Amino acid sequence: MLGEEAAREAADRARALSDPTRLTLAAALDEGGELCVCDLAWISGRTQALVSHHLRTLRSEKLVRSRRGGKLVIYSLTDEGRSLLSVVLGAMDTRIRP
Repeated sequence: MLGEEAAREAADRARALSDPTRLTLAAALDEGGELCVCDLAWISGRTQALVSHHLRTLRSEKLVRSRRGGKLVIYSLTDEGRSLLSVVLGAMDTRIRP
């Protein structure tokens, strides 16, 4: 049986992808591999400040990792982030198809 702490952590990670902007950013990272905030802002049509805010949330739930590349911070999905995104988007595909 799933313990209370494990359930809380899993719910928090799932909640991190419940926001449309965060889901869009995660999908962009899944497709693009490694991207900086400016690329993600352009792809998502959001401001860099908003993208940074949402990436911080995704990072705090260990769905996204970051590394410094010169002056830029480069983001990518963790294995856990990729798995959760796959489940969320897979569930959407099932509902959309007849």
